[in-house]
Amino acid sequence: MLIDSNNSVTSSTLDRLVRRRILSLPFPSAGMKIHTNKRAIRALGVAESFRERDRKSVLAGVVMRSDLVVDGFAFGEATVEGDDATSSILGMFRRLRRDDVNLILLSGCIISMYNVVDMDALAESSRLPVVALTYKESPGIEGAIRHHFGDGEKKLAMYRRLGPRTAVTLKTGYRVFARLSRISEAEGGRVLNSFTVQGGVPEPVRVAKLLAHARRDSNHPATRMSATSSR
Repeated sequence: MLIDSNNSVTSSTLDRLVRRRILSLPFPSAGMKIHTNKRAIRALGVAESFRERDRKSVLAGVVMRSDLVVDGFAFGEATVEGDDATSSILGMFRRLRRDDVNLILLSGCIISMYNVVDMDALAESSRLPVVALTYKESPGIEGAIRHHFGDGEKKLAMYRRLGPRTAVTLKTGYRVFARLSRISEAEGGRVLNSFTVQGGVPEPVRVAKLLAHARRDSNHPATRMSATSSR
């Protein structure tokens, strides 16, 4: 959704309009419950890749079973410093046309230089639980948002709505920080463990990151990514 910055509508009204537009998008029904005792639940892992001067970041989504079989992927894009991350991820989910995905797993909910994912809107429209991961402790980014966007009230409101992160220690011994929507902390921890083989990055996110890098660098064959890179 494009918004004219010269419009006299207030930022709070714009925020409501954006959320209303996202929630009105037609998406397939996928209200499946997660049963972590099943052999192969499915996650849509989403990650991005961009360079500092890019106007758009590349998004990749990978559908992976918890037995680590990949059986689908999609690409999208998000505007660097924009406000379209949520609708872009929802668009990827819609294009996949999958009714067997059990949750969405994000490599961060603040992507593409402060393009904030509205996790509750994403969960409501997809009818799926959403887990967003980060890997370091942080005091927050309100100061950075104000620095980059002046008063930045709209982005600040979106950021504050995300709420606090929950520390989760994985079976590998690594600690990650999760934001959760429509899923409990206990169930979220079990899901993360079911998709994590080593380190702290679940496989759907790791593979999505590799695909996003490859898509971004497809016109630069000299650039190569290894499966163990953390770039």
